[in-house]
Amino acid sequence: MDTLQEIPGLIKGWLNIPLFKIGADPVTLWTIVSLVVLFVLLLWLTKKLKNLIVLKLLANSRIDIGVRQATGSIVRYIIIAIGFVVILQTVGIDLSTVTVLAGALGIGVGFGLQSITNNLVSGLILLFERPIKIGDRIEVGEVTGDVVDISVRATTVITNDNIAIIIPNAEFIGSTVTNWSYTTRDVRFNFPVRVSYREDPEAVRKLLLEVAGSHPGVLQERKSDVLFQEFGESCFQFILRVWTRDYTDRPGVLRSELNYAISRKFREHGIEIPYPQRDIHIKDGQLTVAAPPPSHAP
Repeated sequence: MDTLQEIPGLIKGWLNIPLFKIGADPVTLWTIVSLVVLFVLLLWLTKKLKNLIVLKLLANSRIDIGVRQATGSIVRYIIIAIGFVVILQTVGIDLSTVTVLAGALGIGVGFGLQSITNNLVSGLILLFERPIKIGDRIEVGEVTGDVVDISVRATTVITNDNIAIIIPNAEFIGSTVTNWSYTTRDVRFNFPVRVSYREDPEAVRKLLLEVAGSHPGVLQERKSDVLFQEFGESCFQFILRVWTRDYTDRPGVLRSELNYAISRKFREHGIEIPYPQRDIHIKDGQLTVAAPPPSHAP
């Protein structure tokens, strides 16, 4: 019975054994356990708070999801920074000593963690300046897809093949980024069309506009048009320009569906789609071919 009563005292004694010192303050096992538990609790609570801001407080506003996510992330990181300082004070760690330690770690960061630091700073720039936001259709390098998450270190992009690509945030600051939906998801695509010189350009223009007007993915409130680009080597060259909102992330699908519709429309009206050809003219006359001089063997 006495042994059972002594167990709590033994555990307390083990937890209070000094492991090392930060300045004049001893750090015990209890200090480390408290620091870890409180910090994990801080991360969990701030994540819940972010979801509350994004999905509840700002859900009924006219602010788009990207702005709501950025606002929630910024609030979360500010609270984490303040909460971490409060936790250090709560467990009894002198902040002046931590400041000296942070300075020493800063030197290590400058030499060994430049890439990570660059990504962290770039992530904060993305959250504040918002050149991209969640839901945007972007193209960076050889990657094209929709932004689904922006964290401090990296951004997640989902391609049309449903592949998640994790891109370091520094890529968005140091590289050229094409944002297809920066202001709106309405995008205009240009599709080249070639027809034979035998056809009437005005009739071709009318048929192409009919095809664009009958496609459900082409915006009717934004006028489609046809440009007579040039007289090609063996054909008239037109450009069909259409606006779309539903096919912003699938331009290849829209191109394919319009090409099918154009092919059907041209067949119905006997419009000829040309193929590259060359005309060779042979003139009568004599061609003199000079024989090469004989070679002299050494």
